[in-house]
Amino acid sequence: MKNNLFLTLTAALLFWSCSDDTEKAPVVPELTDEVLVYEPEKISDNLVLVSDAGADEVYLLQKDGKKFHEWTLTNELGNDAYLEDSGKLLALLKTDDDKIIFGGSGGQIQVINPDNTIDWQFVYSTEDYNLHHDIERLPNGNIIALVWEKKTAADAQDRGYQLDKDVYIESVIEVNPSTNQIVWKWSSWDHLIQDADNTKMNFGSVSNNPQLIDINFNNLDNGDIMHANAIEYDEKNDIIFISVNFYHEVWVIDHSTTTDQAKTDTGGNYNKGGNLLYRFGNPSTSKNTGTQLFSNNHACNIINDNLPGAGNMLIFNNGSAQSQSVVHELQLPTTFDFNTAPTSVWSFTDANLFSSKVSGAYRTENGNTIITEGDFGYWEVTASKEVVWKYNKGGFFWRGYPYKTNSTAVVNLKN
Repeated sequence: MKNNLFLTLTAALLFWSCSDDTEKAPVVPELTDEVLVYEPEKISDNLVLVSDAGADEVYLLQKDGKKFHEWTLTNELGNDAYLEDSGKLLALLKTDDDKIIFGGSGGQIQVINPDNTIDWQFVYSTEDYNLHHDIERLPNGNIIALVWEKKTAADAQDRGYQLDKDVYIESVIEVNPSTNQIVWKWSSWDHLIQDADNTKMNFGSVSNNPQLIDINFNNLDNGDIMHANAIEYDEKNDIIFISVNFYHEVWVIDHSTTTDQAKTDTGGNYNKGGNLLYRFGNPSTSKNTGTQLFSNNHACNIINDNLPGAGNMLIFNNGSAQSQSVVHELQLPTTFDFNTAPTSVWSFTDANLFSSKVSGAYRTENGNTIITEGDFGYWEVTASKEVVWKYNKGGFFWRGYPYKTNSTAVVNLKN
């Protein structure tokens, strides 16, 4: 009887000890003053790549608010920067003499080694064209980039533009870093429509041609009538998404075309040439009815295959008209149809979430979402919309890309 009692008490003590060990809260590191919320059991194991365009700084941020790694840049940021698997930084920077200088301009691309030396550089900046906002590495090693192209007032008016002003329209180029040659190009200039003047080019019904871009949707004195801010490549379908801020929508174009086909309405996998395959976010741009989803938009990105929500798109709706920002997770239609809007499968907003500029949202491995609030800092929220990390620092934050601490990119950065 005594032996049985002794064994029972011993087992209970062991169980209590083991239970106590497993229920101990994780050790919380010393946090900086900028960390406002920190839930160690619920945050993702990610560093955040910070591009602070206000301070022209790029660094990897730990969740405790300390810097893991920082780069020294030769020029001011043109907004975007990625940490690649090689451990090198792919960044868009300004030049010393950019001529087209709207917000987000950046006339050169650099690949920067971990020791801050320049591995590769490509300059594309004149009075007639300039890189801006966003770049992305393709699976074949080439790089796609947004470009502003200047068109004279006379040329714009020939195409039915209603102001006597130069305009700066959107293009996408693809550069081969091995040769520094542009190997593919698409330009919105080749796919315009207008219904204001039947004596000028591109006259037609805007509402009946949603595959074309109404040059008169914005008549702005400074000529920055489109102001795209993001490109996203979809490898599975060989298409490119373009976030067009001043049209409050996303354009979809076919990357499988040749450059010559991209100037026309035939060719490519979809046989639409360079016409828009799809557009969403603001039906009024094509003078059609429907609900406007975006009021300025940034950072359209497809969720990677290994992440929760794979294949869906995350996008930051700045909500400028409402002074309220919203992160949307959208399921896109499997067949592009201008009359079919994406389906919203998840969204997040908060009374304190608002940035009229920049910003974005990216999914992490545990299903959380890292949100950049441009003039505030960063939020991390769970799928159930619980805020588990919040970082506030003065700056102008472009985006926040999450990188696992043991990712190939981070490991190679430190090797």
